[in-house]
Amino acid sequence: MGLRQVKADGQSRSAMLDSIGRTLTTATNGIKALADHLTTDEAFARSLVDAIELIGDSEGRVVVSGVGKSGHIGRKIAATMASTGTSAYFVHPTEASHGDLGMVTSQDVLILLSWSGETAELGNMLTYAKRFKVPVISICANRDSILARNSEIALVLPKVPEACPHGLAPTTSAMLQLAVGDALAIALLERRGFSAEDFKTFHPGGKLGAQLRLVHELAHVAEQVPLLSVGRPMSEAVIEMSSKGFGVVGIVDERGALIGVITDGDLRRHMAGDLLLQPVEDVMSHNPRVVKGDVLASVAMEFMQEHKVTVLFLVDDAGLPIGILHIHDLLRAGVA
Repeated sequence: MGLRQVKADGQSRSAMLDSIGRTLTTATNGIKALADHLTTDEAFARSLVDAIELIGDSEGRVVVSGVGKSGHIGRKIAATMASTGTSAYFVHPTEASHGDLGMVTSQDVLILLSWSGETAELGNMLTYAKRFKVPVISICANRDSILARNSEIALVLPKVPEACPHGLAPTTSAMLQLAVGDALAIALLERRGFSAEDFKTFHPGGKLGAQLRLVHELAHVAEQVPLLSVGRPMSEAVIEMSSKGFGVVGIVDERGALIGVITDGDLRRHMAGDLLLQPVEDVMSHNPRVVKGDVLASVAMEFMQEHKVTVLFLVDDAGLPIGILHIHDLLRAGVA
């Protein structure tokens, strides 16, 4: 059974594009209003800094909660924090009222989301927080709301129009909540000095995990590395290149340090009757492009693309070759 094709006439297509344009403009204006709010509302800016310091100094975890669209945004905020080094999880207010509050301790920090600040389902969480002295950070748009007034730190967002023409469906408001959550997560990441290597720990899978792998994890080492010493004839270089299958051979000096490489291109440039008799140092390219083993795979890929090379030798701090990396190794790992 085929899919039914619905064709919009010119007028309805134009109306759809107008609607999309209004929504994107409203969203853009909402983010701009939030950015302006940061610079014009001193209390908001101070509250954000206080929230970062409270979470950063906490010995417990961040517990995020909200209902409806605020709940969906809360899940995303908790996931972003958890993936960037801030231990966090989401608890639904209804589940919290039926036992999950037992997971929240006085060492934790609660982040409660409600655009109106009057969400009844959050009442039990506020009562619990007061009883057991759990600090509350609220994200809402009403400074005089029950939620804001009962929070240690209230992040009061600017009131912006929803993209919904009826002003009912949470659209722009949800986006602002998400933006503030992202801002908190990234500020905490930078405050903690969370590195790309730390990020890799929490993202081992998929393309992101591949990009965060280190070069030495993907490189060929030991007997697989094509190497020859200076003074050897080009006949041996050709054999080494062919047997190892990388289309290149590294040339090392008396100390074993890499001083040059011979590629297929070098062979073509020096093609002559006595090529196989020449010493490798007369044919090699000097100052080869190399990489350290602790470099991210994504960085190595960018380096290869920038310099139009397909192979890199790995060297240690003394310049000794310890491995070789082909661009196909990166592609197979899913880095590109």
